[in-house]
Amino acid sequence: MQRYDFELIASWIPEGARVLDLGCGDGVLLAGLAATRGASGYGIEIDDANVLASVRHGVNVIQSDIEEGLAAFGDDTFDFVILSQTLQAMRDAGRVLGEMLRVGREGIVTFPNFGYWRHRLDVVRGHMPVSKSLPYSWYDTPNIHLCTVKDFEDLCATVGARILDERVIHEGRTIRLLPNLRGSLGIFRFRRP
Repeated sequence: MQRYDFELIASWIPEGARVLDLGCGDGVLLAGLAATRGASGYGIEIDDANVLASVRHGVNVIQSDIEEGLAAFGDDTFDFVILSQTLQAMRDAGRVLGEMLRVGREGIVTFPNFGYWRHRLDVVRGHMPVSKSLPYSWYDTPNIHLCTVKDFEDLCATVGARILDERVIHEGRTIRLLPNLRGSLGIFRFRRP
């Protein structure tokens, strides 16, 4: 699956930034930021196969559970903390965002938008959605908390995050008209107030 969020994330990362990538998967994003932006930092990943893939991509990766906190890192250790298409798998998304804001100056979160019209239509038809952005069936999904763009805006207000930029996209195109309805992926950049 093409990751349309990676290009936008890269455009927000300045040269030489210190980056922490939470749920880094195979490390492709952090490896790309190192190659194109001279970024340095770490990935956090729990899955054994993804940890090995990250190492193969030259990423400094720590095998750990994000939900247990980021106690290994001090306040303001990183310029950016990224949580890309992992938010929906978190049990306590508010706590994770709070930790992101503690260890990083800015946070970037991307997530599948459950408010996307095709997802809504699937629910009206009596089924949980399965799509490019939500590729699992209800019985084998790692997703435990699905949210809409509006829900994430509310979460930012709850944890005291100031949204710096907000994009909603579908298949690489930014959606401006009715984004919560027409966009399948939310991408947010935020910081402490």
